[in-house]
Amino acid sequence: MDYTVLAKGIALAGCAIGAGLALIAGIGPGIGEGNCAASAVEAIGRQPEAKGDVTSTMILGIALSETTGIYGFVTGLLLIFAAPGMFMNYLG
Repeated sequence: MDYTVLAKGIALAGCAIGAGLALIAGIGPGIGEGNCAASAVEAIGRQPEAKGDVTSTMILGIALSETTGIYGFVTGLLLIFAAPGMFMNYLG
């Protein structure tokens, strides 16, 4: 019995499931950036003279948080477009 078709189907399903899970990673940075901005606004409201320090720290934190979402997005794109072709070449 030829299991090549079954193996290809499982590989494609794995890529699709993995891509979906990787793209869920975009939720975390959105929540983190919202919390960061809310805390910064609260800190500036309490000490307006520290606005420059709070703002620069907030921008750095948001930039670091955003990289997590970008990594998840790139991983999802690779699993959608690059990985299936590689698996099909290995499976014959």
